[in-house]
Amino acid sequence: MNQQASGASTERTRVWRGAIVVGVCIVLWLVPPVGPLKPQAMHLIAVFAATILGLILQPLPMGATVIAAIAVTTISGTLPIKEAMAGFSEALVWLIVCAFMFSRGFIKTGLGRRIAFLLVRAFGTSTLGLGYALTISDTIIAPATPSNTARAGGILFPIVRSLAVSLGSEPGSPRQRVGAFLMFNEFQTTLMTSAIFLTGTAGNAMVVKLAKDAFKYDITWMGWLWASLVPGFVALLIVPYVIFLLTKPEVKRSPDAAAMAIRELQKMGPMAAAEKSMLAVFLLTLSLWATGQWTGLDATAVALAGVAALLALRVLTWDDVLAERGGWDALIWFGGFVSLAGGLSSLKIITYLADVLKGAIGGIHSWVIGFLLVVIAFKYSHYLLSSVTAHALAFFVPMGLVAVGVGAPLPLVMYCLGFMNCLCCAMTHYSTGPSPIYYNAGYSSLGAWWRHGFIVSVVNLVIWLGVGGVWWKIIGLW
Repeated sequence: MNQQASGASTERTRVWRGAIVVGVCIVLWLVPPVGPLKPQAMHLIAVFAATILGLILQPLPMGATVIAAIAVTTISGTLPIKEAMAGFSEALVWLIVCAFMFSRGFIKTGLGRRIAFLLVRAFGTSTLGLGYALTISDTIIAPATPSNTARAGGILFPIVRSLAVSLGSEPGSPRQRVGAFLMFNEFQTTLMTSAIFLTGTAGNAMVVKLAKDAFKYDITWMGWLWASLVPGFVALLIVPYVIFLLTKPEVKRSPDAAAMAIRELQKMGPMAAAEKSMLAVFLLTLSLWATGQWTGLDATAVALAGVAALLALRVLTWDDVLAERGGWDALIWFGGFVSLAGGLSSLKIITYLADVLKGAIGGIHSWVIGFLLVVIAFKYSHYLLSSVTAHALAFFVPMGLVAVGVGAPLPLVMYCLGFMNCLCCAMTHYSTGPSPIYYNAGYSSLGAWWRHGFIVSVVNLVIWLGVGGVWWKIIGLW
């Protein structure tokens, strides 16, 4: 009876949220044209705003929301069907789909688990060392895992949970803070690795697309890594120690963790042929991505070749490809978003917004101050959101226009906001896919999670703007 009541309540909530989204779309749809914008532009703004609201309220899954948005734009004549479907043929969309297939290979073969346990065996003699072992594991896996939920939740969360238990740490136990450190550290780590690698999370691809469409700026896989390399790895060195100081684990030594890793590796046995093939294809793909600027090979073409190699080597079967729900889901929602973003550009909405913002910020005379204010506002606006992609869609273009309007160099704005679009998830327990997984493990109170998250967000802000600012000056971003 209680389950039925709960289900009915959930359904009513979903319906009301859907009604709010539809209502907002209708109200904005009826707004008369503003300035030089045509009626079609106003209609697309209505659909776009309602789509973002739908991502926040989630009356439907993300893919279903985007399909509905595409349907409305085409049936209403806001966008021609060819333009509305153009996003699904974008090379960047398929790069993300391929990266999901790589992620499935890591999980299916057990290579991700093996890497993590090998590092735990090597560095897991102390609790802090254990945290760094997990950080290194996430960093190694991240380039081929465009879902931070799959990486942190699917591959590493079971390992983190097992390590906490092996150290006698359960929620409510005398050693609870050990588990709190391991959980919170891995959550923050996956945000940093998402910022370091372009293929570390699917939301990065949206940033690349928006940068190209709205600002005519091309971001490459290696260009992203080159810009993130120094501040990212400095953050990976400093942030785990900061979290260690914040959580104050009761146990400083962890010999049982290394012993557990040894047992798990013994259970796994020697590397199977599938693991070796997965590792070889992964390393070759990374090498080709990293050297693409010299070889001229397109990143998506390399990724497709990598997936083909995994299929040929029987690391993946075609059933595995068909079963990769995350990849095909990303194709739908991301491809749809790309189409909507393209419509914003073709209907001159971005141009109009740029002119309005330039007029509004004319009083700021220092681009450095203006840029810093934009970065801070962009980062902490994520308290209102629960999706990296929604955050990019809502704030990347307008905030970027403000920063460029005050005189900030375009490359600096594009990369910095791109990195902050990942790092902005540090503060809350609903910010991105892995956050509820790690928070619901029960090791941290809500207050501690928010408090520690804010502190880490400030530390990251200082590192990325301080160390990163110097590095970006050296490599010529400003």
